[in-house]
Formats: sequence, C-alpha cells, structure tokens
Amino acid sequence: MSNAAKKSAPASITKAEVISNVDTEKTANLVNGILRMTYYESILQDSVKANVIFGDVGLAVDNKSVIEGLPLIGTEDIKLEFEDNNENKIKVSMNVNKVTPVYEDGSKNVISLDLVSEEFLRNEMGDSRCRTRENGLISDSVEKIFKDRLKSEKELDIEQTANRYNFIGNGRKPFYMLNLLSKQGVPQESDGSSAGFLFFETADGYHFKSIEGLFKQDKKKSYIFNNSTDTQVTPAGYDAKILEHKSDNSINVQSKMNMGAYKTKIVLFDSYNCKYEVIEQTAEEVKEDVELAGKDLPKFNEKFDSDQKDYTRTTLYLVDSGTLPDGDTQTQIDGSTLPNFEAVRTLNQSIRRYNQLFSGMMEVTIAGDFSLHAGDVIFVDIFTVSAEKDDTVNRESGGLYIIADLCHFVDAGGTYTKLNLARDSFGRKGNHSTTT
Repeated sequence: MSNAAKKSAPASITKAEVISNVDTEKTANLVNGILRMTYYESILQDSVKANVIFGDVGLAVDNKSVIEGLPLIGTEDIKLEFEDNNENKIKVSMNVNKVTPVYEDGSKNVISLDLVSEEFLRNEMGDSRCRTRENGLISDSVEKIFKDRLKSEKELDIEQTANRYNFIGNGRKPFYMLNLLSKQGVPQESDGSSAGFLFFETADGYHFKSIEGLFKQDKKKSYIFNNSTDTQVTPAGYDAKILEHKSDNSINVQSKMNMGAYKTKIVLFDSYNCKYEVIEQTAEEVKEDVELAGKDLPKFNEKFDSDQKDYTRTTLYLVDSGTLPDGDTQTQIDGSTLPNFEAVRTLNQSIRRYNQLFSGMMEVTIAGDFSLHAGDVIFVDIFTVSAEKDDTVNRESGGLYIIADLCHFVDAGGTYTKLNLARDSFGRKGNHSTTT
C-alpha cells in the first residue's frame, strides 16, 4: 500500500466487546489493545467476516489475560462498532471462529481473532439441515430456510422470484440450498429471459437479489482517478478520489468460452419419462432483455462469426421429474410428471449470466468509507494513460460497476477501503452526474 493510500485518518473503533461462553456477565473490551482490524463483505460469500489483531497484556479480565480470564475458546459473541471520518458507522455482532497466537514476549501476547456471522456457524450444525419438501416460490423457500433452519433474526432483503421450485432438502446444509436456489431464480419483473440470483450478507443484513436487480440500482457514489497528486482535492461532481487503482485488462477468450459466457448448450435428460431436450442460447440473443452496466458485449473477429453460432460449453442435467408436489393424492400424481421450471428455462441462463458478471474487473483503494457495501453500484472515472496530463477520461475502463468484494482496513497508519469491482459488459455508459 502506497503512502498516498495511508493518508486517511484512522477510524474510530468504539466497541470490540467479547462475551464469555462460561459466564455471560464476564466481558473483555479489546478496543485499547487493537493493533489492526479488517472487515470483509462479498456478493459471493454467505457471511461477513472480520479479523482483529490485539495485544493481550494480561490484565483484561480479573487481572488475567483475555485468553485465560474469559477464557477465550471459540464461538464467543463479539460486538464490533467502528466509525469512519464522515460519521458512517458499522455495528455488527459476530462470533469467534479461530484464535491464533501471533507472537508473545514477557509483557504481552499478540492474538489474531477470525470472526464470522452467527449464521456461518449455525450452518454447520446438524439440526439446521434442510430435510423437508418445498414447492412454493423460490423466494418464499429462501425466506423459510433463512428463518427456520438458520434461525436468523437479521434483516433479509429479498427480491421476489417469478418461478417456483419443487425440491426435497435431503439433509443438505442451509447455505448449500440457498445458493442452489439462487441459481434457479428468475426475477419477478423478467420475461423469463434472464436468471441468476445472489445470496450474501452485508452489515445491513442478508440479501437475496437478482443480478438484474443489482445492475438496475441507482449508483451510490461516484469516484475519480486523475493525474493530480493532491489526494485531498476532489473535482466537482464526484464524491471522492481514488487513491490507487488497478484494472484487470487481461482477456482470456478460451477461458470465457469454456465457462459458457458467450453461448451454452444444456442437455436435459428426464429419467422419469425417458426423454431428453437440448437448449442453446447466446448472450447476443438476449442482449436487449438484460440490464448491462456497460454499452456493449465483446465483438468477435468477423471470421469467427459463423463459428460463434456453435456452443462453447455443454452442461448435462438430470431433470428431477417425479418429485411429488403439494396437493391431494390425485394432484400429486398428475404433477409428478412435470419437470421443475428451472431445469427447462433457467439453468442455461444462470450459467451465462454468472460468467458475464465478471467480464470487466477493477481494483480500487479509497479513503475509508463505511457507507459502502458489497452489491452497491458505483461510478468510476479513470483518466486516459497519456504522456500529457490532460482531462480525457478512459471511456472503456470507466463507468458503472458493482462492488463484488469490499474490505475495510483500520490500523494506526490510517483507514482505507479496498474494492473489487465487476461488470458484465464493456464501454462507459452514463456519467458521474446521472443517477444511473
């Protein structure tokens, strides 16, 4: 990390309270001993995560160290509160997942604590397994698993699906089922041409959102990276300057083709009725039906146009016909021959949409900003690499991005936020002054 990125003043950590498993009245406040704290969110993770490194001086609990006085053995509740320099606060309750000694001397031990959400640990419990049959809207099944199996009381920001899914849990873990259902979901406002949801957690709670829904959000903030060395002056119309940035300009056509980002074929086999079906679909065919962050999909060399009519990934899928639906006996018998909607309509779309999501990647570092969360949309302007310092923006790299991953770093040297950004297309669409 460069010195420029360290110029943001340290954040205020106001609470880091660990509660003993043995005696809930016994607590340890780690605030004064914290050497470094990192906090993580991702649209591809089921739980927020954090790491706290602190000096255990030996007088924290009953004149003993935190390790001995609580004692610190894992799964303890820990309440974290921290605030950036613009009064944006994060308050989270987490649990200790891992305790690692870093080093020790005669006066202090340095301890690393890996922290996770309660739901992360509850997911591993035997009594949380999904064992019942569900036959409602996918979004309703997600909500039921979240509340009944994970027993979570956190906010669930859930986007309604258009389709149902008939399944039996078969003793699988909640997170497994929630991510499986995410792949089957079709947005309620969709005409059925775009599938794919994400299940993830931020400091605000849990989210079940379609990729389409994320891209349709209004942008939260606008950022700029220019040639000026003054990190304190932000040009008019932007919320802040980018301290460091790195664009992932690597292109691997073979990898994209293998993942099915351009065209996929799925072969469906229904063992119940002894039938099979082949479905093919290209990204270009549904371009007008999906929300793109950029202007265009990749343009291939014309000599490959005819070849592009051919699929680049084949997925074999066993259609789960025969799973009994809800209703009386006759209704169940009649419905048992019907395939699940997802197998016929959505799997191909989900594969393509997930792989499109990361067509463009960028990593940026900004002064600590705790108002941002994974899944937010931001606008980025990157000035053109040139021998002359001009004001020309790079129209290919700039534009709208989703925050795929977010990490807040807090230590004595300062506070900064690192963002991994993603989008599904190329070219700059809109500008920093528009709402989308």
